[in-house]
Amino acid sequence: MTTSAARVSPLFLGIVAVTALGGVLTTFTNTTALTSGVILLVLGGWAVSLCLHEFGHAATAYRGGDRSVRSKGYLTLDPRRYTDPVLSIILPLIFVAIGGIPLPGGAVWIDHGALRGRRVESMVSLAGPLTNLVLGLILTTIIALVPMPIGLTAALSYLAFLQVIAFVLNILPVPGLDGYGAIEPWLSAPARQFGEKARPWAPLVLFLLLIGVPLVGSWFFELAYFVFDLVGGDSAMTSLGQTFFRSIFGGL
Repeated sequence: MTTSAARVSPLFLGIVAVTALGGVLTTFTNTTALTSGVILLVLGGWAVSLCLHEFGHAATAYRGGDRSVRSKGYLTLDPRRYTDPVLSIILPLIFVAIGGIPLPGGAVWIDHGALRGRRVESMVSLAGPLTNLVLGLILTTIIALVPMPIGLTAALSYLAFLQVIAFVLNILPVPGLDGYGAIEPWLSAPARQFGEKARPWAPLVLFLLLIGVPLVGSWFFELAYFVFDLVGGDSAMTSLGQTFFRSIFGGL
């Protein structure tokens, strides 16, 4: 794949560069530079993960028979290709910025009729959240194996935790989320019809429950921390990274 339909987007590479700059700034002892670095690394890293999440869907669909994802530019990692840039990139970044639960990113439009069977359809849906889980595991492994300044450790730990939250959230079997997409091909026709009707509003109801019902939010974060522990996450460093991050955005 050497055409522009599959070449890595310069915009994506620019986001990676900003994220790397944030990582460099976290190594400074100056408080302003350190805090700015944490914010750039976390927001930039989250934007990178959104692109990789959607690329995971698209690449799996391409291997599974849907060649249209290439002509749509989904294999370029260009954030502008993943549905509406406001709903897919900007709004999730705002939620991360204010310290909330990171919303699912964009969406890639898959030609399900071109996919080779229900198993492939399920794998296409699972590819996105599994990408987040793998990213979280990679980050926690790097933190465990590579000595680094505390600011960088804290920032990467918080970013890793956001990846785990994204995995746990997206894997829920709620219409409109990837977890439901994984089981949808195996459901009966009436169940799929109900899921199609619930798709526009079910995620909103879920977010309202997570935000408005303390018990539901508590259960969700207990599950997220359980998974985070499984991938080797450091809760103390995550808390410190979140503190640095919210030092500017916490008042929004």
